[in-house]
Amino acid sequence: PLRPQRGQGLLACPRCFRWEDAVRRLAALKARDRGGRSGALPTRMLLVLCFCAAALAAGQSVSAQSPADATGASLEVAGAVVARQLADGRIEVGFRPTGGERILPSSRILPGAELDSRLRASSDVLHEGETLGRVVARRADNGRIEVGFSVEGGETLWPARRFLPAASDRRWLRSSEIRFTIARDLVPSFSGQHVPNHELYMGESSVALTLPQARSGDGELSYSLTPAVPGLTFDPQLRRLSGTPTRVGRYPVVYRVRDADGDEDVLRFTVRVVEDDGIDYGDGSAMDDGDAMMGGGGGGYPQSGGGPPLQGRALPPPRDTTFVDNPRTGFVTAAEDAISTFSLDVDRASYFLALNWANAGHPIDPASVRAEEWINAFDFGYDPPDKDDRFAITTALLEHPTADGLHLARIGSRAPDTVDDRPLNVTLVLDASGSMGRGNRVQIARAAAESIRSGLRSTDRIAVVQFSSGVLEDYTVRPTQPGDVQVARALANLRANESTNVQAGLNLGLQLAAGARAERPDAINYVILMSDGVANVDATDPFAILDATGDRDPANPLRLITVGVGIANYNDYLLEQLAQHGNGWYRYLDTPAQARATFGRDNWLALSRPFADQTRAQVRWDSGVVKRWRLVGYENRITSDESFTEDRNEFAEIPGGLSVTAFYELELTEAARPDGGAIELGDVELRWLTPVSGEANSQSARITDGAGAERSPRLQLSAVVALAADRYSSLPSLDDEAGGAVRGELARLHDALGGLSAELGSLEAYRDLRFLLAHLIDGLSAGAESGYSR
Repeated sequence: PLRPQRGQGLLACPRCFRWEDAVRRLAALKARDRGGRSGALPTRMLLVLCFCAAALAAGQSVSAQSPADATGASLEVAGAVVARQLADGRIEVGFRPTGGERILPSSRILPGAELDSRLRASSDVLHEGETLGRVVARRADNGRIEVGFSVEGGETLWPARRFLPAASDRRWLRSSEIRFTIARDLVPSFSGQHVPNHELYMGESSVALTLPQARSGDGELSYSLTPAVPGLTFDPQLRRLSGTPTRVGRYPVVYRVRDADGDEDVLRFTVRVVEDDGIDYGDGSAMDDGDAMMGGGGGGYPQSGGGPPLQGRALPPPRDTTFVDNPRTGFVTAAEDAISTFSLDVDRASYFLALNWANAGHPIDPASVRAEEWINAFDFGYDPPDKDDRFAITTALLEHPTADGLHLARIGSRAPDTVDDRPLNVTLVLDASGSMGRGNRVQIARAAAESIRSGLRSTDRIAVVQFSSGVLEDYTVRPTQPGDVQVARALANLRANESTNVQAGLNLGLQLAAGARAERPDAINYVILMSDGVANVDATDPFAILDATGDRDPANPLRLITVGVGIANYNDYLLEQLAQHGNGWYRYLDTPAQARATFGRDNWLALSRPFADQTRAQVRWDSGVVKRWRLVGYENRITSDESFTEDRNEFAEIPGGLSVTAFYELELTEAARPDGGAIELGDVELRWLTPVSGEANSQSARITDGAGAERSPRLQLSAVVALAADRYSSLPSLDDEAGGAVRGELARLHDALGGLSAELGSLEAYRDLRFLLAHLIDGLSAGAESGYSR
């Protein structure tokens, strides 16, 4: 059943990839030819040797098709089996699509000690709504672990490089590439996608809901939505529901796809239109959750919405939002002050909040833009460090894309992938106040909480606190195992209620977390607050809340993560500052699908393994080379040079495997302008504490021009992100007089971004950035015309 695929060259039987098999075959052929079959040996030997050599020279990939003819609608898959051996001998397996994220099946731990020559298979590996197959493993004759992939409805593929070391090794090891094709049903299908129920506000004109696309390889598809929701129209070409809701009510709708032959599939969901206060006191039923969300994607970056739904009329900014406009830093003369000190930052909320606003058609508030969070929302492909107790530090210099005579210096650091089997204590503090009833906030929080719970192991512990005007005692769960039915009950009953007393929720959450830490001193401890940040009972200032609830144990701190949801009626300042001064980090989520992607088991376990605590950087410029310098972003993380040697809670926690990037605008001295030769600009030093042990660490590197790096598309992309966020954040308001100059610079950056489409155009993150940058430019024009400001 193995067949060559068009354009892939010679296809070999997987067994031919093993040289010992080839040798045995040659020996058998030789013996048979000695028995009188003259003339056969040279031909057969040549065939076998050519077969093996050609397969190895082709990159050692294995290809197959499923037994069904894979013509028309089909799914072509390329990737590698990944596996690692845990300390207890068990085997953890998964599959990584080429250029994609690692996929781990739900039952991915295969027995280690008992593993023998029989095949052991994982549960199904699912990708984009399709079952690809199962990862298989067995112990080979040489004692090593052999891994392969059993294709859905087809062969078991054994890659050329498929062995794990017999000794324990916790690193993920990747096989050589395998390729296969799965035949798809030609009938149109939503392939397991769902649309959750959605809540809208009567009279709001910012509705722009994009529904999922069906999968089919046969002809043109047509979409319809029935019955109509009063005030909303459905565009079947764009699959978009948009307009202004005009009547309160609950509207069950059917979303239908049909092909030319009349075959169809449907999705059913409910649109609920409520009064403008955003609280529905009707039957109180929780909104159902789904795997896909209208207008959003699940891979970490939302899908581009394409701009405001109502053409020709600019939407106003969302109401009742709280941001703090941190003044941008200016240029500093290196001869007077050559030292720059700041806390590192792994937050990304500012970027994803802006992207969500843009998808909904709202102008972006300049005060919401923190340039460092836009920069660090992207992966610029830094190499991992050579040692597991050090950062990898990368530097580069490039000409400024919009300012003649200036340069940009990029300083990037990447933490090593952390392998840490210590148990986790997780306390979920969930906002159940009335404002959480707006839109899909409750569904997002529930999806994130459930993803965290399902990703925990039996050795971990979880607690749940719900709060509104006070703590909801009925849904308080003290630290217990993740599978406890009380945890599932508490999450399922998350609903919007009354006012918002963040202090009461955090008080109890930190109390439960401190108790769990006392019982399990070797565990890593997280308190995760999910809220729109609209505190209006007791303490409402982040520092007052932290003073009342703060942790006093620096040796093994309680790490406060904040997760923001919502657009209007949202307090970014509270959530950002709670995380910054609470030993944690801040994320913003806009769909249940994005919540699952952010807190899916693999991603969450990586984020929950801190490599460094209280991490800060200090840059020392060479005044003979650098005339003036300016740090881009990090305005509320800049600290005194003297504090660099001090350990402070507001310095950043860095999870294992994460990268942090900082940009500086530089004016170089005449004597030091680069002329093709190497140039050294100064030094950078990082300081941090090792989690739990509290060991102090320091690492230094020279800042150089990174020879050849200027031609890197990802470097140029990072420069566009940094400058776009920095320039836009400089505006006091959208109708400020400086708006025209900023708009012109953003247009130049947008053009520079367009020049990278050949190299980066296939990346969703690149497409989202282009959409967002265009939205900023359009918003400045609309702001100047309408005259609205923050």
